[in-house]
Amino acid sequence: MGAMELIENGQLTERPRMKAGDTVRVHVRVKEGDKERIQIFEGVIINLRRGGVRGSFTVRKVSFGQGVERIFPMHSPVIQKVDVVRSAKVRRAKLYFLRELKGKAARMKEVKRT
Repeated sequence: MGAMELIENGQLTERPRMKAGDTVRVHVRVKEGDKERIQIFEGVIINLRRGGVRGSFTVRKVSFGQGVERIFPMHSPVIQKVDVVRSAKVRRAKLYFLRELKGKAARMKEVKRT
């Protein structure tokens, strides 16, 4: 194991098992001035990029009729916790097609989590 792997392994944090199509609730620490609070961002994972410390996931939600996507680094200290709310059966690894769909067409078949 090289020096880079030793440093990166120390920065890994424990996250729940996630996959594309899962609806997640991400608790993010937001700093406003000298105060700090927790903000919850809930949406569907449309992209999951593995890669150790460099991994990330993209969460999409519709807020007031406008689509909002946010990319979170997987092991960022800004993320307090990630809750998997529900899981869906999908046949793709990247769900970019959801960007064009609206309303009921954007729904996915829910499956029970084990």
